Amino acid sequence: MTTPRGFGIAVTVDDGAVVATAKRAESLGYASFWTNNSPGSDGLHVLRTAGNATSTINLGVGVIPVHRHPAEEIRQRSGKGTPQELPMGRLLLGIGASGKGALQTARENIEQLRNELGCKIYLAALGPKMCRLAGEAADGVLFNWLTPEYAQKSADLVREGAASAGRETPRLMTYVRVSLRDEGLERLKSEAARYESIPAYAAHFERMGVGGVDASIAAQDAAQIQERLKAWDGVLDEIVVRSITPNDTQDELLELVDAGAPQK
Repeated sequence: MTTPRGFGIAVTVDDGAVVATAKRAESLGYASFWTNNSPGSDGLHVLRTAGNATSTINLGVGVIPVHRHPAEEIRQRSGKGTPQELPMGRLLLGIGASGKGALQTARENIEQLRNELGCKIYLAALGPKMCRLAGEAADGVLFNWLTPEYAQKSADLVREGAASAGRETPRLMTYVRVSLRDEGLERLKSEAARYESIPAYAAHFERMGVGGVDASIAAQDAAQIQERLKAWDGVLDEIVVRSITPNDTQDELLELVDAGAPQK
């Protein structure tokens, strides 16, 4: 069974490349189009740009930290109730929480944002407790930096949470970072090292027993990407091919969106 695929770009990509990549992803049959929300950036702006250029592909942000950006701010940035409103029927709003009281903060924001926006709320889940909470309360879960083998363990924790709450398991998704050729690998190594320096992710990689590069796909050509993506078939409900390119130019992104395209 071939698992549906999404495509993800960095929030720093310029608007022209966002439009070109989103349109190509939709035409190739990707199920969703994602961006991140790093400090000082606005992932919802990227999704608005992508949404204006497309008509059917789901639009995801992974993720907005609600301990820094309260629900009211997110509602305003979404344009809810204005002519700039994001297409809520296509929006997959990814949120995350960390620090003291993270679980309660996440739970409260899931409920509030779902009620106010009417879109699907995805929870970023790394550790066991957050995985179970995703099962108990979220519409979907977005994993990060996983191997296919460890993804099954994380998914089981989400299922446990859903069962304990008497609800269906939310949609299970993960970012799979993908790079092309040696230039892309260098960028991947840099990003992996940055995450490995973050205590929560360091603990995560220790639990898995592998580092960031080993939890990603570094390939020399499109054929290698397709072959290695097969390892994810049937593991989760959807995987997001998270592009790692040397400079995030339009040409680089289009090459990668083509290389990782869903196979018919």
